[in-house]
Amino acid sequence: MLQRILHGLPALFFLCVLPVSASDVVETAATLGGAKTFAGAIKSSGLDESLKQDGPYTVFAPDDAAFAKLPPSTRDALMKDKTKLAQVLAYHIIPGKIMVADVKPGQVKTIQGNTLKITSDNGKVTVNEANVTQSDMAADNGVVHVIDTVVLPKD
Repeated sequence: MLQRILHGLPALFFLCVLPVSASDVVETAATLGGAKTFAGAIKSSGLDESLKQDGPYTVFAPDDAAFAKLPPSTRDALMKDKTKLAQVLAYHIIPGKIMVADVKPGQVKTIQGNTLKITSDNGKVTVNEANVTQSDMAADNGVVHVIDTVVLPKD
């Protein structure tokens, strides 16, 4: 009897370490320690439902310090205007799944409609003027990269 129990332990251990559920780009962004403001803004703007779809998406999620760098009047206005907030957040998302190693410098169209300038120099990736500080957090429907600046679309 004890031998049977011991024999089943590796399988039990294997089951315990496997993830229980899959995560989309919204859930992945929400679990990042420094991107809570972005994750909350995605939900507040209503973009979360769209981003839970198949994708794939590449999300450049500004960290909490990036939102803190915004002038308070800009930050407050964004948080009050859900339409403008959704536009700004959508400017951080491009269709397709692009890992850092696959970055091709140039202009890429966002789901918002405008383009971002992505550069890569010896592994350092920038999005407009924002630096990628964490990269390649894979999700079931894309990938999340953390950036240090909120990039604002030109009006």
